[in-house]
Amino acid sequence: MARKRKNKKTDGKGINHRVLKFLTTNHNKSFTAKQLSRKLSLANTSGRQQLDAALDYLYGVGKIDLEGDFYKISQNELDRVEKKSAHFVTGRIDHVNPRFAFAIIDEHDEDVKLSANHLNGAIDGDEVQIAIRKQAQNGKKAEGEVTEILKRERTEFVGRLEMSGNYAFVIPDNRKIYFDIFIPGERIGKAKDRDKVIAEVIDWGNSTKNPVGKVTKVLGPSGSNEAEMHSILLEYGLPFEFPENVELEAEKIDTAIPGSEIKKRRDMRSVTTFTIDPLEAKDFDDALSFKQLNNGHWEIGIHIADVSHYMKPGSIIDKEAYRRATSVYLVDRVVPMLPEVLSNNLCSLNPHEDKLTFSAIFELDHRGKVFNEWFGRTVIHSDRRFVYEEAQDIMDNGKGDYYEELSTLNSIAKNLKKERFKRGAINFETPEVKFVLDEKGTPLEVIPKVRKDAHKLIEEFMLLANRRVATWVHDKVKGEKRLTMVYRTHDLPDPEKLNNFANFARRFGYNVSFEEGKGISDSINSMVEQMEGKPEENILQSLAVRSMAKAKYTTSPDQHFGLAFAHYTHFTSPIRRYPDVMVHRLLQHYLDGGKSEDEKKYEERCEHSSEREKMAADAERASIKYKQVEYMQNMKEEVFEGIISGVTEFGIFVEMTATKCEGMIKVADLDDDYYEYDEENFRLIGKKNKRMFTFGDPLKVRVINTDLDRRTIDLELVEDENRS
Repeated sequence: MARKRKNKKTDGKGINHRVLKFLTTNHNKSFTAKQLSRKLSLANTSGRQQLDAALDYLYGVGKIDLEGDFYKISQNELDRVEKKSAHFVTGRIDHVNPRFAFAIIDEHDEDVKLSANHLNGAIDGDEVQIAIRKQAQNGKKAEGEVTEILKRERTEFVGRLEMSGNYAFVIPDNRKIYFDIFIPGERIGKAKDRDKVIAEVIDWGNSTKNPVGKVTKVLGPSGSNEAEMHSILLEYGLPFEFPENVELEAEKIDTAIPGSEIKKRRDMRSVTTFTIDPLEAKDFDDALSFKQLNNGHWEIGIHIADVSHYMKPGSIIDKEAYRRATSVYLVDRVVPMLPEVLSNNLCSLNPHEDKLTFSAIFELDHRGKVFNEWFGRTVIHSDRRFVYEEAQDIMDNGKGDYYEELSTLNSIAKNLKKERFKRGAINFETPEVKFVLDEKGTPLEVIPKVRKDAHKLIEEFMLLANRRVATWVHDKVKGEKRLTMVYRTHDLPDPEKLNNFANFARRFGYNVSFEEGKGISDSINSMVEQMEGKPEENILQSLAVRSMAKAKYTTSPDQHFGLAFAHYTHFTSPIRRYPDVMVHRLLQHYLDGGKSEDEKKYEERCEHSSEREKMAADAERASIKYKQVEYMQNMKEEVFEGIISGVTEFGIFVEMTATKCEGMIKVADLDDDYYEYDEENFRLIGKKNKRMFTFGDPLKVRVINTDLDRRTIDLELVEDENRS
């Protein structure tokens, strides 16, 4: 029972202030009077008398609490001090590891660091109010504490169910969630041990008690392909099936093209037209037409599926497409933005069928110079469907269907690319992999993707259409007002990130120096040429991409730095990207002489589309990582050559050259010495033998463990026999 104290005021030569300051600083702890006397250097008789008097007074006026013999600051006093001294901001939690998180603050250039015990129940993605406790200084980030959770990012979690008697726990798949969810026996439902499930949190618990939840959906046995792919989608808040009302609405769409609609359009059905797509593609949303003109120039049409003709603003299908904002490309499937009746049938530019399209048609010479351009709605009839490999073989062998057309298009595309690089475009070819899967989705082979001329040909003409559409709308001013448009922009890179990248590149012997504007692209392109085919190529390419700003959708007509375009948009993929649908609608509105649309409304839609695009990209990377781990779990006897792709205080990340899979050698497993982390130079150094493990070093490794749930690969170092 708490002991009562008399309310007797004392000045104690500032003792009251010292006691309050100490207890406020240590507000999560409590102390006896004896402990306080030592902490405050008041252990002599006079000091103890002053301290006792101060404690009597502070307890009497409610500034401190007393439980048994232990004192602590009262919650009311703590709240008062915090409100008086703290600077409050709103941010979003990025929980980077179990020890700490960052709050991303919109109005701040710098994030705020939060220790795990200052999150107060907030989790990754939550919108929170934060009290800044320590301002940024000497290169260190500001530090703070969550004072209120304003909006939960999620209440449902995907994870593996672990049974324990008559209750269970769900271990979330999301690697940024650092707690398990307790599931009472009556809330497990039909789930079985090690099933992948969705669990909804019904009680968030506290610092000493796990959140409590219930199983709302069973996805299937952990490790099965369907359960794992659905798990990844749900982990990133992405749907894997359409609501029934959306499917029903799609089935009602009239598939016939009436003659009255064709009369409204430019008829391109007699012009040679074909598509070039990946072998596994099911929707074809772009086609090229080709015609030589009497003046020696070429008329080249970039024809895009006219999704906006079928999908009306505000319809059920339109609302669902906007919610999704993008198709998602996992290793083994596409989760489309549009129902299949639209994406694979009605809007897909299938060969030998009349199709409604929205087109950008250009008169070009062999150098790619544009003499005339036309934008509008068309009807086409594709003569041939090429896969990339077919088109490439025809161009390589000099014979086959439409060889002359393909060869001419390829020549013009190369000139368009050459002009881009003259203007300062960056020559990034980020490494990608594809998988050979069996009928159960198990990976049999990991193959690096190779982009050849057939891929680049299509890319250049899509870039041309996107750039010219954006420029046309930007330059078409209504009175004094610029027309609202959806642009795709890419800002200049952050100088600090560029300098960090330059330091990395120098370790490989590349002298990269950066100046404003074109100097950046020249330096990077020079380095890309020099490192082609070398072991460090993929890692440096990836790091260079990470040092760049992120591309985004916006109504602001800013530049696209990476492509070196003053204005750029996305016009060419409305089947799989909602921003392209918005661009089609805006372009037609302005072609019809319409007034500028509401900029604020479109900016909100741009922000939503950018966010959904990031979520989809994260899910795609997660599916690739999962399949890489699944593939490598059967490779534990093999030795792989690799290159160090990252160094931390707890381990060395190694990318294996043959498979592009990344794993980690734990520092604890390096038993030949005690290794210390040199943070400034991103390397580990042996305390006795002075051996160094540095970013970019070649190593030989062997897989010793794989964890599919965490999507991680543990490696061990394989020493060369001739190493002394």
